[in-house]
This record gives sequence, structure tokens and C-alpha cells, in this order.
Amino acid sequence: MARQVPGRQAADVRVPRPRAIDELLAGLIDYAGLFPPAALSMRDAVQAYARYRAGAEAWALGRFVVPVGRLAEFRAEAASCITSGEPWRLSVLAGAPDATAIDAFDREQHGLAIIDTVEAKAATVDEVAALTRLTGPDRLVYVEIPLDDSCDALVDAIAAHGLRAKVRTGGVTAAAFPPAAAVAHFLSSCRRAGIPCKATAGLHHPLRGEYRLTYDAHAESGTMFGFLNVIGASMLVARGLSTHELVDLLEERAPSAFQLDDAGFRWRDWFVPAEEIRRARADAANSFGSCSFEEPLHDLKQLAML
Repeated sequence: MARQVPGRQAADVRVPRPRAIDELLAGLIDYAGLFPPAALSMRDAVQAYARYRAGAEAWALGRFVVPVGRLAEFRAEAASCITSGEPWRLSVLAGAPDATAIDAFDREQHGLAIIDTVEAKAATVDEVAALTRLTGPDRLVYVEIPLDDSCDALVDAIAAHGLRAKVRTGGVTAAAFPPAAAVAHFLSSCRRAGIPCKATAGLHHPLRGEYRLTYDAHAESGTMFGFLNVIGASMLVARGLSTHELVDLLEERAPSAFQLDDAGFRWRDWFVPAEEIRRARADAANSFGSCSFEEPLHDLKQLAML
């Protein structure tokens, strides 16, 4: 947030980010520009990601999310963008049969881009077990599971195989958004099993509220989760929040209920010190996928949190 200083341009002086924001958002946003509602072309998504990596807010940028079936297309478009420096980190949407293709891609990129995360789906314990073939020495696997009566058993299977869990928190229709109680149960189950997780879809905004579900000017609106609500809930469940309180946090809409400053992250009477946020995130929901990198940060600025 720029601050005017007499005799200088506003851009010359910038207010330091609160430590809680630094710790909470560091590498948090996985860029999924290929997916709805943005649904960019591969060229536009790759070029956008390259800009974000070179921009002032690159500290908040996570991985580039791409389906395994589009890796060749990604390679062709990214060839002119990836030249040197830190490799691009990719999160690839894949299934158990895609292990060979993923390994081959990593070998062919010579360190310019690496698949360090795979996201897959499973609806049964056997399907979870099959996904272990996607793991590697430096590769994490997140398993997206349904939020129904199978949740606890699937989370236990994910933990038993050394994998991580994933929750879908929205989509482009109102029906795609699960109840807050189901998300709360998922987060509690992950905490009980001792596994980290990630979230995806419908988390463009910091706080829960009514938003347009796509970027179409005439799109329907619906109630969306906020990424501060979800990430905060995932951290605070480890500090003893009851299921009822978790639901309250996931449904919280008041900006005044949240405080992010040099001391830490606070929701009402619950608090995570700044020096513990990074570790708390590592054990909880440590990233979320968004088809927009700019919108979450823009909204934080509108709320005077960034």
C-alpha cells in the first residue's frame, strides 16, 4: 500500500507488509489460470505466470497448475519463458497411470521446470493406494476426496500411504460449493490424521461472501468461501477449535473479526503468533489453487490488509 511523502512520488515509499501477511501468504497461491472461470489459453496462462514470477508480488506465488495431458503444450509455450534461475514448480493434475509421463517430463526439462506436486482424485481406499505410484523423492501427492461419509476412511488411507489431502471448495455453479460443516469436518479429519492439505476452487476472495461465480457480467452470484477463512480454520483447528467454532470461522464475513499484523493472525479470540504461522501452515492447508493470482491480492488491498 503506497504512502504519499512530500516531494516524492507515491511509488517511492511503500509501507512494509505486516509479518502475519508475509508468513500467511508466502507461496500460498497456486496459479490455475487454465481452469474456469478464467480458462485462459496455454500461451496466455504461461505468459501471465512469467509476469507474476518477475513482479513485486512474486513472494505470494506458488506453483503453475496444469493437467498432465497438456504438458507437451506447456513445454512448447514455456520454452521461451523458462531460461535460467529457479525452476518453475508445477502442480500436475493426473491419475495413477500417468506416473511414467510425469517422470519423463521431469527428466526432459533439465531442471528448468519440475513437477514437485501432483493432484489426483480418489473415491475409495483402493484408489488412494494406487496413487502412491505418483510419489517421488521430491514430489508431493494431494488426493482430492469427496466430502461425504467416506471422508474419514479416505483421510486415514491418505495418511497411511504418506500422501496429502485436497478439498474442493467451490466451482462455477452454486451447487459446487460444499456446506461449511463438510469443510470443517474435512479439516478436523486431516488434523486428527496428522496430514497437511490444500484447497481449490472458489477461493478468489479473502472473506466469505456473495460474489459472481464467473467473470461474465451476467453471471449468477453465490456464497463463496474466503481463503482467509479456510487457511485460518486449518491452522486454528490444531489449537482446539470445536467443530461449531470451525463452522463459525468458515462462515465469518466481517473483516473486523480478522487481524493480521506484526504480532500474528487473529480471528476473534483465537490467535496464531507470526513466528508460528509458517509452521502452522505446513501442518495444515498450505496452499490453494486460484484461476486468478491478482484478484486475491487486490481484494486484500481493498480491505487494507495488504
